[in-house]
Amino acid sequence: MKKNRLGSSDLLVGEIGLGCMSVGTEEQQGVYLIHEALDRGVNLLDTADLYHHGRNEEIVGAAIRGRRQDVVLATKVGNRRMPGQEGWGWDPSKEYILSAVKESLRRLGTDYIDLYQLHGGTIDDPIDETIEAFEQLKREGVIRYYGISSIRPHVIREYVERSNIVSVMNQYSLLDRRAEEEVLSLLQDRGISVIARGPVASGVLTDEGEGKVAKGYLDYEEAELLDLRKQLKAFTSAERSMGQTAIRYSLSHPAVAAVIPGASSLGQLEHNIAAASLPPLTQQEREALQQISRANRYDAQYR
Repeated sequence: MKKNRLGSSDLLVGEIGLGCMSVGTEEQQGVYLIHEALDRGVNLLDTADLYHHGRNEEIVGAAIRGRRQDVVLATKVGNRRMPGQEGWGWDPSKEYILSAVKESLRRLGTDYIDLYQLHGGTIDDPIDETIEAFEQLKREGVIRYYGISSIRPHVIREYVERSNIVSVMNQYSLLDRRAEEEVLSLLQDRGISVIARGPVASGVLTDEGEGKVAKGYLDYEEAELLDLRKQLKAFTSAERSMGQTAIRYSLSHPAVAAVIPGASSLGQLEHNIAAASLPPLTQQEREALQQISRANRYDAQYR
């Protein structure tokens, strides 16, 4: 599998990683899927302390035991669960990050994290304090590099200007092209990599996804999605499915170092990874695909 450098770091990540939230809560099945991914050339595993109350980190930790050297391990912080309360709150404080990382390390069964990511963020956060926490962890060798997981342009710009992030995890697909408006070019110019999540748009952009369009997707209505899927079929073939075309679209922007589709079965995993062996989209193909979708606008809440 082709590997790309993550920003200015020395981390080389396979262009198709694994979003581990999808592997479920049953350890045997989760470990099996992660091992199959690693055996097929995946090295970027992404999780978060939030997923399944930390259970996902535990499963990832079990899977990488004895294989830590094969993995670029990414997790996230910032969403804080309160004992005895439903849901979670947002806490990007230095104090919380320095304490939360210890729990992630314990669940992951490792003494360092390759990529530690802020799991969200707003313009009203104590951004300098958050950066101080990541920089301290980096100096201590607890993390190797840090990034943010955000779709908010204003937040991304602040971290680009004020921190040493090497990556931004951003929802980016043929159906969610918001980042093309201003984020991707900024990150490309600054040498900061994008890790694209949601490349198949919650399954809408897969061969089996027609049943998923009833609820719409972002500002797309059902009829519009059905028409788009019909047009997208013209870009598929026996060699490249609809979902693989969607994955190659997300990878076709030069700012994107990797995509992290999820997989809850071996068949889904194999299908996603097979996209790595397909030729990249040509510029002509990319532009033609953009003609059948449309640019999205950020809602005011994300500005």
